[in-house]
Amino acid sequence: MTEVFDTVTGIRAAVLQAVEHTAAAHPVVGIVPTMGALHPGHASLLQAARESSDVVIASVFVNPLQFDDPTDYQLYPRQLETDMQMLTEHGVDCVFAPDLQEMYPGYPAAPLIRVSTGELGRRWEGASRPGHFDGVATVVTKLFTILAPPAAVACEAWFGQKDAEQLAVIRRLVEDLNLPVRIRSLPNVRDENGVALSSRNLRLSAADYDAACALSRALFTLAARAQAHQPLDLSQLRAQLQAAQRLDLDYLVVVDPDTMQETADDPLRQPALALIAARVGPVRLIDTMELCPGAAPTG
Repeated sequence: MTEVFDTVTGIRAAVLQAVEHTAAAHPVVGIVPTMGALHPGHASLLQAARESSDVVIASVFVNPLQFDDPTDYQLYPRQLETDMQMLTEHGVDCVFAPDLQEMYPGYPAAPLIRVSTGELGRRWEGASRPGHFDGVATVVTKLFTILAPPAAVACEAWFGQKDAEQLAVIRRLVEDLNLPVRIRSLPNVRDENGVALSSRNLRLSAADYDAACALSRALFTLAARAQAHQPLDLSQLRAQLQAAQRLDLDYLVVVDPDTMQETADDPLRQPALALIAARVGPVRLIDTMELCPGAAPTG
């Protein structure tokens, strides 16, 4: 039975109890951090965690520190009761769903101490949303500190690859701060039209959704050109997107997967990542895709 805890003390005790009751000689705890409004992309993470872990812990917390727009934070979908259905169906053992004051006592004056993501956190999405990745790194560090079991127990945390910059930041966070958590990831989950699943898609009108399809089409075009060793011609794709109705393009770039720095190769000579961000109707959407010369597109 999936249990919900809204205090740090409660979830810590529950994690310890769950680890003690597992029959595994060398138990593995899987953590799936979320902001709720769960969709099939989250389901794939939960399933992977369940299959590879003895204890699965999910978090549901909308983190204000990573929002640069207060309105976006207020309008972010919150549906814990509905989310619990998916969490239960996928065999999650414990859910940590704290309120704002439990997570950041004294907010908005707190937390005083936050994690800085440096230059890596100031690229692309970080440049468009100053402080965003510092907020991500701060909440992830807190979640790992709260949810991770004793050091003797293996711990894995699962993230989607759609937020490619976020994933790079979290991998570096774990490496630089020696956090005892192994980061695992899964490719994007897309709908039948190729649109990357996102909790923000709930706020798209039918017309907005049609406009959002152009983002993934641009990425698939880049993947096909990379596979065929053709010039990427980013300027042509940017011009098409900038001319589209209901869509305000922020960036479309091709970057090194590790450093997130823009690559000068065209055609590509080695694998890269395409990143795209745009405001579509009332919401900001991001997407990513691996570009592999001579290989079929993934992501």
